[in-house]
Amino acid sequence: MGRVLARAAFARAARTVQRSGGRVVFTNGVFDLLHYGHVAYLERARKLGDALFVAVNTDRSTRLLKGATRPLVPQRDRMRTLAALGCVDFVTAFDEATPAALIAQVRPDVLVKGADYRLRGIVGADAVRSWGGKVARVPLLKGRSTSALVARIRRSR
Repeated sequence: MGRVLARAAFARAARTVQRSGGRVVFTNGVFDLLHYGHVAYLERARKLGDALFVAVNTDRSTRLLKGATRPLVPQRDRMRTLAALGCVDFVTAFDEATPAALIAQVRPDVLVKGADYRLRGIVGADAVRSWGGKVARVPLLKGRSTSALVARIRRSR
C-alpha cells in the first residue's frame, strides 16, 4: 500500500487525495528501529483521515536531533519499512531541522504528533489550523520507545 515518493510527488499525492474529497493525515519522525509503539501510533493516526502521509528525518537530520550514534537504521530502510505498513499510504524524507516547509507544501487536513508533545511545541500546528486543518495528539504506548529499546539493548551487552 505505502509508497516512497520524492518530496514534490508526495505533495502532489496529497493534493490528489484532497481533490477527491479525502482527508490527508500527516505525521513525521525518525522511526528508527521500528517497533510496536510506532505501529500503534501510525494506525491511530491513519484512523483520523483517508490517507496517511509520513515524513522521515534523513540520516543527517537524525544525527543532528539524536546524536552521532543515530540513526541505527539507514534512511532508505526506514522509509521502505514504513511504506510496507498497511496503515501508511505515502512516505518521503526531509532534511531540514523541522518539517515546517514540508507541512506548508503538503497542507494536510490533520497534523498528528504523539501526546508527549505539547500543543504549543508541535511544528506546523499554527499553519495547519490557519487553513482549517486540525492538530491531533495521539496517546503513546507506555514503555514503547526507540530510546528505551536502545537503552535495554545496551544494558544487555
